[in-house]
Amino acid sequence: MRAVVQRVSRASVDVDAQTVGAIGAGLLVLVGVGRQDTDRDAHYLADKIVNLRIFADDQGKLNRSVLDINGGVLAVSQFTLWGDCRKGRRPSFVEAAPPERARELFECFVARLRTYPIAVATGRFQETMAVHLTNDGPVTLLVDSSKAF
Repeated sequence: MRAVVQRVSRASVDVDAQTVGAIGAGLLVLVGVGRQDTDRDAHYLADKIVNLRIFADDQGKLNRSVLDINGGVLAVSQFTLWGDCRKGRRPSFVEAAPPERARELFECFVARLRTYPIAVATGRFQETMAVHLTNDGPVTLLVDSSKAF
């Protein structure tokens, strides 16, 4: 699984002009599920993200996690993270998981996030979404479970 993690002061996601998920300070996480991914990848990604020390402490050093700041996580599925742009002009998505499997693993990721004492919001799987965010920093990281094992 792949994730783009952005530190935000606030973020929300709309579907059909209706807000379906929103957080204040915390992390906006765009999540892509690959063909080879398993529950292990979903758990690793969730655990890694909630424990990333990317929020400033009292000395201004990045020593605090979203748990430490009592922040939230807004998780949004994004199959295009698996787009391969090496050939031609149109990305190939053959390495992205099929929709039903991707939904299962995205839900597994969200369920793991919800085991932590943080606010968790989501977009809607396989919907066209408008994502709104105010970057904080900006701080943006890429996390890939295939590089963990």
